[in-house]
Amino acid sequence: MSATLGTLLKELSPNLKIALYERLDQVALESSNPWNNAGTGHAALCELNYMPNAEDPSKAIQINEQFQLSRQLWSYLVEKKILGDPKTFIHSTPHMTYVKGQKDVDYLERRFETLKNQPLFAGIEFSKDQKQIAKWTPLLIDGRDNSEVIAATRIESGTDVDFGSITTQLINHLKSVGVEITTGNEVKNLKKTNDGWLIKHQTGEVTAKFVFVGAGGWALKMLQKSRIKEAKGYGTFPVSGAFLRTTNPKVVAQHQAKVYSQAAVGAPPMSVPHLDTRVVDGRASLLFGPYAGLNFKFLKFGSIFDLPLSVRFANIIPYLSVAVSNLGLIKYLITEVTKSSKKKFKSLKDFVPNANPSDWELITAGQRAQVIKKDAKKGGVLQFGTEVVSSADGSIAGLLGASPGASTGAHIMIEVLKKAYPTEFKAWEKELKKMIPSYGTELNKDAKAAKASLAATAKSLKLKA
Repeated sequence: MSATLGTLLKELSPNLKIALYERLDQVALESSNPWNNAGTGHAALCELNYMPNAEDPSKAIQINEQFQLSRQLWSYLVEKKILGDPKTFIHSTPHMTYVKGQKDVDYLERRFETLKNQPLFAGIEFSKDQKQIAKWTPLLIDGRDNSEVIAATRIESGTDVDFGSITTQLINHLKSVGVEITTGNEVKNLKKTNDGWLIKHQTGEVTAKFVFVGAGGWALKMLQKSRIKEAKGYGTFPVSGAFLRTTNPKVVAQHQAKVYSQAAVGAPPMSVPHLDTRVVDGRASLLFGPYAGLNFKFLKFGSIFDLPLSVRFANIIPYLSVAVSNLGLIKYLITEVTKSSKKKFKSLKDFVPNANPSDWELITAGQRAQVIKKDAKKGGVLQFGTEVVSSADGSIAGLLGASPGASTGAHIMIEVLKKAYPTEFKAWEKELKKMIPSYGTELNKDAKAAKASLAATAKSLKLKA
């Protein structure tokens, strides 16, 4: 997110002086790192939690349109040689949904009927036939009982994205155009002054008129230190994760897709089980998971005291309300933490009946911090998604939450720019339209425009049309 924001700012206003402070020794080692996330280009093509009502596609369409803004921005950055060969960060990967049991099969078929005529979902397929599903992905069917009631959807316009590669490339570009990049330097405090924000870091201090905190769950800590009233009442619910991974070429060759299913009862949407093709540094592998865990850290390289030290008088009621109203989630997480390796592997076999334990290894994923916020009726709610918290004057903004996250980074950062630079933004909109053609439009309402956009970005990003 920080790399995207810095890139947009430098394109729109090249003379701006920008500095970036990273507490770790390298950039993209936290949530952006390719092994800390599933690498899904979230476009609601396969994620059922964006469409719980099979007849209401509004949220799914919104997420897809926002992802198209990111695709268009990446295309522009490739053409300007700010990003390198698209094969270093994005690959065509069909997105599939798999469900079992008559109830979920009926739901998926209704979802398919709703989406098949939506322009941004053109080409989506549905099948209850195991032979057809086996053609899409043999791993899902080999060894499965023929009598099992299952169904799947498939759409070829899905993508696998290496957000770590994008981040690193953008940061390298920013450094080349004069942005001060400092790693191994943690921001300790910040305070509002007459000149803007006084930022204190490990090696000194600096004053800035605008501050963006793109630090995952750590953003809450910085927003609390800023003392802006808009951050009061916010908390985060951190969830750790793990994946099973295989690099066995014979196994990997049998599955070219990202296959999402339904979340377990009590599980957060971000814990939806999925079997994913990943391409990192030119090498393909498969990931299965995530296996959620209970962890008080706000970041993978954070502290176990992050959660308890974030409790304030203003957010203690939201924290307690969420704890009481989400006992099912807490029970689920405890169950996940105590799962044996054998039980973890059993979850994989629901997707891959013939899976061999010797082919798979367990890897630790990144930390996700879900947003907790005040609610007039419930006291506090656990919000799934991504949210920008900014001051009334737009001088500071921070990003909280998880999926769809980086996939909708262009949209989210444009919203930040609107608040942070309200006067300048009016003059920037014309240039933004050149960078991101569908900005300001509802792409899905225009079938011709949607088709043209998908084709144009597919060509420049070397994806399947």
